[in-house]
Order: sequence, then structure tokens, then C-alpha cells
Amino acid sequence: MFIFIFQTIWLFIDDLAGKGLDIVIIGKFLFYLMPNLTEKVLPLTVLLSSILTFGTFAENYEFAAMKASGISLQRAMLSLIVFIVFLGGVTFYFANSVIPASEQKIYNLRRNIAKVKPAVAIVEGVFSDFEGADMNIKVDRKYGENDRFLENVTIHLKTKTKVNATVIKAKNGELKSSESSDILQLVLYDGHYYRDLEKSSRNDKNKYPFANANFETYTMNIDLSDFNNVDLEEERDTETEKMKNVFRLSKDIDSLKKDNLRIVEAFSKNIHGRMGAFVPLPKEDSTILENKMARFKKLDKKEIPTIDKDTVVVANPKSVNDILELYQYWQRVQIAGGAKNSATNVITSIQGKRNELEKRYEIYNRHILSLHKKYALALSCVILFFVGAPLGAIIRKGGIGLPMVIAIMLFLTYYFIGVFAENYAKKNEIHPIFGAWLSTMIMLPLSIVLTKKATADRGLANFDGIIEVFNRIFKRKDKETATV
Repeated sequence: MFIFIFQTIWLFIDDLAGKGLDIVIIGKFLFYLMPNLTEKVLPLTVLLSSILTFGTFAENYEFAAMKASGISLQRAMLSLIVFIVFLGGVTFYFANSVIPASEQKIYNLRRNIAKVKPAVAIVEGVFSDFEGADMNIKVDRKYGENDRFLENVTIHLKTKTKVNATVIKAKNGELKSSESSDILQLVLYDGHYYRDLEKSSRNDKNKYPFANANFETYTMNIDLSDFNNVDLEEERDTETEKMKNVFRLSKDIDSLKKDNLRIVEAFSKNIHGRMGAFVPLPKEDSTILENKMARFKKLDKKEIPTIDKDTVVVANPKSVNDILELYQYWQRVQIAGGAKNSATNVITSIQGKRNELEKRYEIYNRHILSLHKKYALALSCVILFFVGAPLGAIIRKGGIGLPMVIAIMLFLTYYFIGVFAENYAKKNEIHPIFGAWLSTMIMLPLSIVLTKKATADRGLANFDGIIEVFNRIFKRKDKETATV
């Protein structure tokens, strides 16, 4: 846990360093983050401790003494097996209750940092970006209570194309905010305002129009809702998948699936309606059809008109060209142009809807991943114990050395397989259930093989058979040489 906390500090160094946060806020942040780290810490801890413990037993010939007394490896492991199963149950409860609560605390803390101390969003001597407000601010000095007063303020406001078109400079400024709002109010005093105006024509561009003004007091409202750099789906009025327990996840997965299917079906009907495709033909009344057949039978053969072959082709078209033959050339051009425009519009709509659906299905996959990772985490503790304990008995080495190296290598394999599978599952390239269980299922056969080898008191690899084959080959060659 100590190692992973330092890794977390390094990852969040931009959020914590140079922001004027006191030690209490930083301590709360790390304390709330510790339950989330157990997903990485606990499997590694179980694996390492089991290798160290059973490696020490084997190195000190404790297992040899147990076997001489008639105690098998399974019987020696029985009490620890019971403990590990109990630990797996506690881990599931922890992942289902404690981790969601800590995620909620972390989210609220990061969201409220700028409200409790608004000045943390602004760093002295450098330009601080506010992506939600499309602006950056630089101040020479902050002072006063909670650093609310600013000195020598420079502000750049960006356009939609991310161009700095507006510059505001002021000698002094003051930050005002409310804990119930995401809006930070910045009041500037004794300053200057400059703005490049948008050019509507080529002649206006050559004139370089601008707006210029001096002010005594100027008030700006800055949106700090994006200051915490949370994920896009982490809206204030909703919960992310990490903040939900099994019951909420199961319920939301069903709701998300129904909503996604409803959106796809509605969009499909819309496209069909716009293109006129798959329109069901109305069923003709059987009585009307019988009357038509009766009148046709009464007609004299002389009254039946002769039908030309070309007319049959047009009346029963088999290709687009046959249909276009019904129209004049200028009408064909209009029909082809209209069809091309309709197809282009439909493709554009489909591409836009595809991006929206990809985001929706990514959220859906995240919920499935979060649900199954809670079960996989509990089971991984049991499986990694059956990997580490037999491995320690086989290598017969305790202490911080070779067992540590082997444990870290196995854990990194387990961890990176889980990370890659999770990323593929989020992008819908593999099924999210498979992504949540892949690393655990890969370790399951390894645990079975190692347990069998440790029970039979065999090494990791048995080279006796291979050596025997080479010995036979060389003996045969020696006999042939002696005969010659």
C-alpha cells in the first residue's frame, strides 16, 4: 500500500502540487483513495505473502518434517485455505460497499476543492488553463484570506477555434465564490480590455477591426465544473459505475441496454422513413381482387390489347436503368442528384449517430466490467494463493529475494493482461465479461498445475526424460563407433 500510495502521488502531482492545499486536504484525498488501491494491492499481497511463507517452510525443511509425520501439503494448507476463502468474501464486501463510497468521496472532494479554496485553480507566475471557460489566467501574486486577492492579472479569452482574441489586464483582482455553486466570480479593478473583432468580409480583414476600453471594475464568471478533469460521464446528478454496488449495477445495466436498443430502433426507423426503404405494401381487399378477376374473364380475347416487349421491360423493371428509361434526360439528372444528396445526408447522420452510440455502449460496457470485476477480485485472491503457496513450496526459497522477483513477475503478467482486456472490453472489441475475467482465468490453470506438482513433490520442470533421450542417442553413437 505504501508503494502504491507514492505512485498515486506521482500520478496526481499536477492536482496536488503548487495549488496551496493544506496537509489535511491532501491527507483526505489519499485516505479516500486507499480503498480503490486495494484492487491492485490485495492480489499482489496474497501472492507475495504465500510465496514467502511456504518458501520459508520448504527452505527450513518444515514440509519434510510434516510429510515425515504423515501430514500432507493439502492438510498443511487447510487453515490458510479457510482464511483465504474468508478473505475473498471480505474482499467482495469491500469492493461492493467500501470502494463505491470512497469513489464518491474522492469525486466530491476533487469537485469541491475549487469551491473551498478558489485560488487553487490559479497558480502564481504561470498561465492557468480553464478548458471549460476557454481561457487562461496569469497572476504575479496571491495574498489575503484563502489567497482571494490577486495582483497584476493577465487574462486571455479564446474563441471557438482556440485563438486568443481577447486580452484583459488589471492591476488588482478578487476571487468570490459560493460552496453551492460551480461558478467562480472574478472581479478586476483598474484595467484595460482589448478584443479582435470577427471579420465578415475580405475588405474588413484588411482593416483589422478591434474593440478597446479601460475600466475601473470588471466582473467575470468562470465555470469550474471541468476543473477536476473527471470523466465525461461523471455528471454531477449521476453516479459513475465505480460508485455503484452490485444491485445498482445490475439494475442500471438492464436500463442502459433497453435505452440503447430503443435508440437504435428509433434511428433505424428514421433512416428507413427518410430513404423510403422497406415500406410495407398495403394488402388489397380479396373481394376487390375477385371482382377484377371476374371482369377479366368476361373480356373477349379481341378486347385484350397486345403488349410490346419493351413495354413489359418497363412495366416490370429489373434494374435502375429500366426505371430511368421512363423519364427524360433532364429528369434523370435530377433523380440521380437527389438520390446522391439523400445518400450523403443519410451517411452523415449515421456517422454522427455512430459516435453517440459508441459512447453509450462504452458506458454500458463499463458497468458490466465494474460488476464482474467485483466478483473477479474476490476469486483472484483465492486463485493467486494457490499459485503462490505451491510455488513457494517448489522453489524452496524464502526471504526477500527470488520469491519477491517471481511474485512481481507473476503479478505484472496478471495485472497487464487485466488492463489490456479491460481496455479492449470498453471499446467493445471483446465482451466485457471476458475482459473482466481473462486475467483470473489465465491464472486458474497455473494454480492447478502448480498445486499438483507441489503435492507430488516435483520441480517446476522435469528434465530427466529429455536428458535420458540424449544419453541414449550418444550411447548409440559410441557403440557404432566402437563397431567400426
